[in-house]
Amino acid sequence: MLSFIVKRLLWMLPFLLAISFLSFVLIQLPPGDFVTTYIATLAASNEVVDQGTAASLRERFGLDQPMIVQYWRWISNIVLHGDFGLSFEWQQPVADLIWERMSLTLVLTFSALLLTWGIALPIGVYSAVKKYSIGDYLVTFMSFVGLAIPSFLLALVLMYVAAVKLGRDVGGLFSEQYLTAPWSIAKTLDLLEHLWIPVVILAISGTASLIRVMRANMLDELHKPYVTTARAKGLSEFTLIMKYPVRMAMNPFISTIAWLLPNLVSGSIIVAIVMSLPTAGPLLLQSLLSQDMYLAGAFILLICLLTVVGSLVSDILLAMVDPRIRLE
Repeated sequence: MLSFIVKRLLWMLPFLLAISFLSFVLIQLPPGDFVTTYIATLAASNEVVDQGTAASLRERFGLDQPMIVQYWRWISNIVLHGDFGLSFEWQQPVADLIWERMSLTLVLTFSALLLTWGIALPIGVYSAVKKYSIGDYLVTFMSFVGLAIPSFLLALVLMYVAAVKLGRDVGGLFSEQYLTAPWSIAKTLDLLEHLWIPVVILAISGTASLIRVMRANMLDELHKPYVTTARAKGLSEFTLIMKYPVRMAMNPFISTIAWLLPNLVSGSIIVAIVMSLPTAGPLLLQSLLSQDMYLAGAFILLICLLTVVGSLVSDILLAMVDPRIRLE
């Protein structure tokens, strides 16, 4: 196990370096640069920027240098100093912008994860144990409905219900008076009051798919010889199911860690935009649209890092939970 972890960690370094270069190249593939986008934005409001001003802006941001020089300056500052650069659009350090959004993104995503697992695990087990019962058919129908409804449409419906029927403030994660206020008990309670709608929306589609996966895996395990043997030894049905088949069928839940961590950054962008959530997704989209290359590059590099770390953690946990899996 230790040698496996060390090898994976060593492979991470060249992998992330290659990914960082490809990400930097892809960000600059669209025609123009940040200054071009900035000038187009000003032109839309009838403001004209002359060529001299545009050239000075490119020199100020370092955009007049060859791409390889820009990449080397960016990646060397990250490796040597932990400096991700300055956002062109926001004129703030990239690290500060990312951390500001990631803290709220972590709260939202892990809350949705806990709700997803808390619903999908018991319902999936019930659906498999009570196969072809009325409850199983009802769960199957609801799962398909949950998979079919687009998340942004569900967001609009829940926002309407909360605002019109319940008289609740919707949109964002804070009320207006707490947007710039320091953290306090009142601000935390306000966050919890706004958090339930996006958590429910994000959990529904994930719950629907995991229920189907859990049911299928449980059905595979329930008829295996070790279950029959355990039942013949006199174990109660509840103990038998929870001790053996559920443990073996948990693999898909653990495997979701591999995509859960990068999903912290890139997941549910449409829902976040519809609900005006101050999370990482909308900031990533805006940085790509404006060609804010340092901010977009940092986000993409973070997604790749979280993907690699999530895959490693998932593999290790799978080996710990399922004795059939060996990493050596």
